[in-house]
Amino acid sequence: MYVSDETGGAVVVVDPDAGRVVQRLAVGKRPRGIKLAPDGKHLLVALSGSPIGGPGVDESKLPPADRAADGIGLIELPSGALVRKYQSGQDPESFAISPDGKTLYVSNEDAAEMSALDLQSGNIGARVKVGQEPEGVTVRPDGRVVYVACEGENDIVAIDTATLAVVGRIKTGARPRAIVFTSDGKTGFVTSENGGVLTAFDTASHGVSTTIQIPKILSTPIPPRPMGAVMARDDSQLFVSLGRSKSIAVIDVATRRVARIIEDVGSRPWGIGLSADGKQLYTANGPSGDVSVVDIASGKTMKRISVGGSPWGIAVKPAP
Repeated sequence: MYVSDETGGAVVVVDPDAGRVVQRLAVGKRPRGIKLAPDGKHLLVALSGSPIGGPGVDESKLPPADRAADGIGLIELPSGALVRKYQSGQDPESFAISPDGKTLYVSNEDAAEMSALDLQSGNIGARVKVGQEPEGVTVRPDGRVVYVACEGENDIVAIDTATLAVVGRIKTGARPRAIVFTSDGKTGFVTSENGGVLTAFDTASHGVSTTIQIPKILSTPIPPRPMGAVMARDDSQLFVSLGRSKSIAVIDVATRRVARIIEDVGSRPWGIGLSADGKQLYTANGPSGDVSVVDIASGKTMKRISVGGSPWGIAVKPAP
């Protein structure tokens, strides 16, 4: 797996079976969003020159942003060489790749925009105003609509990928983070960190169908804070990292209910990934600088792998 280390300026290559770090790749400032390219031969990572802020931080006292550091890094595999840095718009945090592999849709948090980057030319073709603090970005499986979560607006914005016109806005719980879809693209789910809920919506009408409340976890005084999400291969379950409550929620997709909570996973699990065989979950635990390997069937954390720094996002190499 590939783990972005936000404070260490690196991508960490991890062998989860052996439980060890294989390689550490220097990539630039604040690597966060991370994904494997469709060709399987490259890795893409969002880099940002904006200083780290967050809850409780007086942003007026932060150093000025280094805009030259902003970009989407292209890493060649398996060498690990950073071979290119694409334009990205200001302060890129997350991004999604179009199904044809030609376009990158990037959330620009500071600018309240989504940038559409043409990967062939390396140029930004358009910038779309979406709302305050855009973060999670996901393309619907059919490639026709891209969705952007706006933390400051408590909604997600639907954008037609052909015209780049806004075609819908869907209200969510407070501070929406990640967006995932069922494989048929008919249903989307949005995590809401401060709301403690998941919002399920219909992609045809862009209307909310269900709000799923995550119950309080008895083993921790901190309420559940839904962050990252990953869908099971068969669409039967949705796995949601719960941040500082140190847990993962398992959602039954058919009934739209919380099936169980996997507790004591790690310190603030955020980024979450599914193993190539679909039997294990991986979580990036920022404050403790490690990655957890969780067996789905038993709900047990099998190991925690130290990667250092502040792990943020996870990309998993698919099975050959």
